[in-house]
Amino acid sequence: MAETRVLNGSEILIECLKEQGVKTVFGYPGGAILNIYDALYKHQDEITHILTSHEQGASHAADGYARVTGKVGVCLATSGPGATNLVTGIATAFMDSIPMVAITCNVGVSLLGRDSFQEIDITGVTMPITKYNFIVKDIKKLADTVRRAFTIAQSGRPGPVLIDITKDVTAAEDEYTPQEPAPIVRQTDTIREEDIEAALEMIRNSQKPFIFVGGGAVLSGASEELRALAHKIQAPVADSLMGKGAFDGTDELYTGMLGMHGTYAANKAVSNADLLIAVGVRFDDRVTGRLSSFAPKATIVHIDIDPTSIHKNVNVRIPVVGDCRNSLVAIREHLAAREPLPWKERFAAWQGQLDEWRQEQPITWTPGETTIKPQEVIKAVDKITEGKAILTTEVGQHQMWAAQLYNFTEPRTLLTSGGLGTMGYGFPAAIGAQFAYPNKLVIDVSGDGSFQMNLQELITAVSNKLPVKVLLLNNGCLGMVRQLQDLFYGGRLNAVDIPDQPDFVKLAEAYGAEGYRVAKLEDLESTLRTAFASPNTAIIDVIVERDENVYPTVPSGASLDEMLLL
Repeated sequence: MAETRVLNGSEILIECLKEQGVKTVFGYPGGAILNIYDALYKHQDEITHILTSHEQGASHAADGYARVTGKVGVCLATSGPGATNLVTGIATAFMDSIPMVAITCNVGVSLLGRDSFQEIDITGVTMPITKYNFIVKDIKKLADTVRRAFTIAQSGRPGPVLIDITKDVTAAEDEYTPQEPAPIVRQTDTIREEDIEAALEMIRNSQKPFIFVGGGAVLSGASEELRALAHKIQAPVADSLMGKGAFDGTDELYTGMLGMHGTYAANKAVSNADLLIAVGVRFDDRVTGRLSSFAPKATIVHIDIDPTSIHKNVNVRIPVVGDCRNSLVAIREHLAAREPLPWKERFAAWQGQLDEWRQEQPITWTPGETTIKPQEVIKAVDKITEGKAILTTEVGQHQMWAAQLYNFTEPRTLLTSGGLGTMGYGFPAAIGAQFAYPNKLVIDVSGDGSFQMNLQELITAVSNKLPVKVLLLNNGCLGMVRQLQDLFYGGRLNAVDIPDQPDFVKLAEAYGAEGYRVAKLEDLESTLRTAFASPNTAIIDVIVERDENVYPTVPSGASLDEMLLL
């Protein structure tokens, strides 16, 4: 029988974290949360606390840790500005359905609502951007609240949960009895037999099937089932930014990313398919283009764990509500139980058309005569790493080039802010990923604008001896903003240039990291190999063409087959 002990609230919290298997937390202390930090000190051999330079860095690091491992990421902050500094990181996790528990401490119960020093209603602030949030004002409710938070964060469609604990609760005492974590059960009870049968009938009657895969397939671990289905019916596959790696980017059936900066072949295919099987996607505007002309010829089968995502943006014929992996298993088993069809021969003309589109407009660029093109940098990284690195990105042109040109062969190897589009996300997320996998190569693909959002986390990487690499595509401006102003605002460039950059090599050295600069294409590959092989934190400052644009690009409000091409 589990032993019951009398502990204070901070010790109860730590014991509950240990119950959940938490080994690493990211945070920044302050007055209101010091009781918890005192308890952490006593358990430092069991839970490692990583001190970041900013609370936003802690939240992004916890997010990155969660994305690469599939476990719940945990971050800590004190009251007031400490708590509000977590908001962007919580919103980032919420938009991308990442399981995270953010723990904050507030002023004592008697001081709530009195405009006390560093008091903030953080549960009110974060209500729209959390899956659930709690304020704990009673020590007797603390343990159950923590356990519920971890269950909620992981169940169904994952997401962030916030626990705000008043300071007096962290000091009060109560009985604590250990418990085993509640099992996280895949959601299958909503997968209806009639929906699977209807989806199967559509597949068997299709002449031009197309599979579109999103982040839900990554979160549910559906990669193997996805590959099996695609090859069974010989259907081409495209992914969203969040779906990268769910389907092998080197597979013969892969057509590339779909949407605003998707490939010509993928965008043409979805515009001409007669069946679209959408797996774990939310059909956001960057994917669909003009909604009224999205997949105009296709019957849509939408597989998603979240029923509120069905019909939210796109009307679908057949909804399959439930865990993506288990839904694909059900479809595959039903297919296996029927007389096989000559899928390859049946779709030969469709595959031939796709091959024509691939050859007609591949992702390409004009090589620079005196400058390095950013696309060449990503291709060099892909060549050196053979698609085996973990890439994080900031947000902008570099993010799109990484998605277009790096061949992601496995899930959980691209960590990027897809929904919120958070500049400054990539570097602290890379730190979180490197803590999870200290022996893997982790590269933050960054722009010079984005990197300066959270570059203070260099000290976090260096002090913890992390071999994180920052690959800086330095074009001296906010590249995506410049591109949009150039293409759609008559070339009236405003507030995009960054003329007084720091010397990023000296900056790296000032923090105790390694700094490299590449200004000539002939030096690119050798410098990357040297930096990647180093056991130290490094910034690789690559001077790239300022005016290079991301193509294809679909103008806002246009349909996917109205792409601007190079």
